[in-house]
Amino acid sequence: MHCPFCQHEDTRVIDSRLTEDGATVRRRRECPQCGERFNTFETAELKLPAIVKSGERRESFDERKLRVSFERALQKRPVASHDVDNAVRAVVNDLRKSGEREIPSRQVGELVMRELKKLDHVAYVRFASVYRKFEDVQAFREEIEKLERDLPGLESLQLSLLGQGAKRDSRKN
Repeated sequence: MHCPFCQHEDTRVIDSRLTEDGATVRRRRECPQCGERFNTFETAELKLPAIVKSGERRESFDERKLRVSFERALQKRPVASHDVDNAVRAVVNDLRKSGEREIPSRQVGELVMRELKKLDHVAYVRFASVYRKFEDVQAFREEIEKLERDLPGLESLQLSLLGQGAKRDSRKN
């Protein structure tokens, strides 16, 4: 590997370690010419399926677009970044496991909604509203009712997040 500082043609590895998720090897390198040290990361290159958009247009899978979709839906929501990373990784793994060469964008959207439903219900409804092109308030209402049916005890879970005092206050109103 060329040195990024002096462009010397060879560097040596002085340390190798697995990253936390075990999917990447981090290598610490040193240039014998200038003595600078730097890190490189090695990952397996696995082909992801092409995404078939509406109108039959195809494009290569872009993990950045996937991450942006999650971040937009989760904007100003109390979800940790490592949970978002795990959700993105879960979608990518499902796409990889599919073994397909092409996957409809609709299927990717369904995978995203599945992960958002686990992470945050508000983000799930936000994403669903854009993804399913809700036309009116009734479409929101129907999706929320469906979410409530799918997740029994959702109301008590949400109230418990507010604390006991909030429960008593909400009963007074």
